[in-house]
Amino acid sequence: MATTSDSGDLQESRTRLCEEFAFIAGTDSAVAQCYLTENEWDMKRAINSFFEADLEKVFEAECSSDKETGEPVTMRQKVEEKAPTDRIDLTGETPGSSCKSPEKDAGLSLISWNVDGLDMENLAERARGLCSYLALYTPDVVFLQELIPPYVQYLKKRAVSYLIIEGNEDGYFCGMMLKKARVKLVESEIVAYPSTQMMRNLLVAQVNFKGSKLRLMTSHLESCKGHASERMKQLREVMRRMRETPDDVTVLFGGDTNLRDTEVAKVGLPDGVCDVWERLGKQEHCRYTWDTKANSNKSAPYVSRCRFDRIYLLPASRDGVPGLAPDHMALVGLEKLDCGRFTSDHWGIYCSFT
Repeated sequence: MATTSDSGDLQESRTRLCEEFAFIAGTDSAVAQCYLTENEWDMKRAINSFFEADLEKVFEAECSSDKETGEPVTMRQKVEEKAPTDRIDLTGETPGSSCKSPEKDAGLSLISWNVDGLDMENLAERARGLCSYLALYTPDVVFLQELIPPYVQYLKKRAVSYLIIEGNEDGYFCGMMLKKARVKLVESEIVAYPSTQMMRNLLVAQVNFKGSKLRLMTSHLESCKGHASERMKQLREVMRRMRETPDDVTVLFGGDTNLRDTEVAKVGLPDGVCDVWERLGKQEHCRYTWDTKANSNKSAPYVSRCRFDRIYLLPASRDGVPGLAPDHMALVGLEKLDCGRFTSDHWGIYCSFT
């Protein structure tokens, strides 16, 4: 027979699961309880069930619209700029791009972005917005967080010049995109966070870039102020793996870390690891990647400005082995799409390295 204490523990556990489901899915506790109950209080099954609501049709309809009209979704232009008329094509370079072509540039370019695939509103148009930025910047490496399977399938159809690595097969997860002509995959792995309550993990890829060895890492660390302990535990795992990398390999980590500066100070960065934003002089225009003052996607009734999205670098230290040094950082996704919303509720980070 269950004791009063056992019953109380069960109720507390299920209340916590409802809160976590509601946060992940962007819904309320009542909806969370329905899905969890139907799936025997298994969080992963419940999340998968929630996101199975014909999402593929959203992207299929969008692709059909592409074929019928040939018109891309474009970013809203400033008055003095001419709106682009060419169809977005990620298979080659974008004519008229203001950014350097990576095929002509010896350096590595990177975009890291939480694309908010959990937000169903205008999802297909926002995915096309991401493709617009990829076509504009043609980064060598892309780190993405909050992907869902239909979003990945859409990217595979549009971004054929990239190899896409997924951090999971269902639910929501991180992913990487590697420009095939520039970055060669050696192997990849998914590292579990044993005590995560939000289905988080670490995606790692060993690659070769112009004869140099790189270890690429992306993650979406535990969210919310109340999960600081778990988030710092996850950061320690990331830093341990960076620290234990062979000295002839350069390591790049990027993602939605949800970190506060006080948490990073408690964990500490290993010798040689730098925060790229700090290394480049803490430029104010790149500080806030989560900014409800400027980004209206969540219609938040409060102002919150945080540097949740971060990039860490550990250059190869062995004598004679070329490393990487950051030389530029900018935020991307600052323009509204035709639907009146931004590509994501986060700004993306663009970085280049020499």
